[in-house]
Amino acid sequence: MAKGVEGPGPAGGAGVGQAAAPAPLSHRVPDLGALELLIAVARLGSLGAAARDVGITQPAASSRIRAMEARLGVALVDRSPRGSTLTAEGALVTDWARRVVEAAEAFDAGAQALRGRRDSRLRVAASMTIAEYLLPGWLITLRGDRPDTAVSLHAGNSADVAQRVLAHEADLGFVEGLRVPDGLDSVVIAQDRLVVAVAPSHPWARRSKGVAAVELTSTPLILRERGSGTRQVLDAALAAAGGLAPPLLELASTTAVKAAALSGAGPCVLSELAVGDELAARRLVEVPVSDAPLGRALRAVWPAGSRPAGPARDLLSLTRRRP
Repeated sequence: MAKGVEGPGPAGGAGVGQAAAPAPLSHRVPDLGALELLIAVARLGSLGAAARDVGITQPAASSRIRAMEARLGVALVDRSPRGSTLTAEGALVTDWARRVVEAAEAFDAGAQALRGRRDSRLRVAASMTIAEYLLPGWLITLRGDRPDTAVSLHAGNSADVAQRVLAHEADLGFVEGLRVPDGLDSVVIAQDRLVVAVAPSHPWARRSKGVAAVELTSTPLILRERGSGTRQVLDAALAAAGGLAPPLLELASTTAVKAAALSGAGPCVLSELAVGDELAARRLVEVPVSDAPLGRALRAVWPAGSRPAGPARDLLSLTRRRP
């Protein structure tokens, strides 16, 4: 006769001879507030005084002691008209509680040190337009709110900014492109518009109706480099009209593009933020484009799955503050 073979227990349960997994420690150990209350009872000899010491009512303190006794399965405090004293078990538990509270205090001190280290610096990466025309005002305001925070700023194109944030080389980034790369979360902080601008001596400056997208695509322009948010938006806006002609000049900074246009070299395409003063002073003239969408969103970006904290959170709040 074959011997029977003992199989596993019911699905999802422990098999024969297997101990059930213990409840989580947080379900078995009193919370920190209860331990602090017990220590106060031992120090002050009165439940009422202990309640005042930890900032709760006496009924709440009594309820918390009873709950702790029920959880541990032992009496901790003897109550009498003359005050409250610890039982032998209560004295032992209080000794353990002091060690837990001391460890919690060390934990809190360490966390404060980490926050202090985080709050002592802020690394920002921003696209050229945002770095030159928006960030200075935000950073001046942040300096007033956080005078002890050292801020470093890296200015580059939007692709470079995104890579720095993804590599955790910047706490907060600002970009101008059409889309946010995978691995980043974002929020729109402002709306912007690209402007075609020429020197007053250029033939386009005298056109009342501006230019069409197809003419723009066939004209060599003074442009930012590939990877910049300005170039991404322009490429997308003119794709349906045939795409951009080879650039007249391709430059890596907004200031250089603007200087070339001011010299009369040819038309440039830049953010309205970048050429606003020159347009107002008529050193440059805007050339309307009737059939190409040149609006764009400016965004703050940070690693996906987290939220900006400390100085980065405060700076983000400043960018979204409206006058």
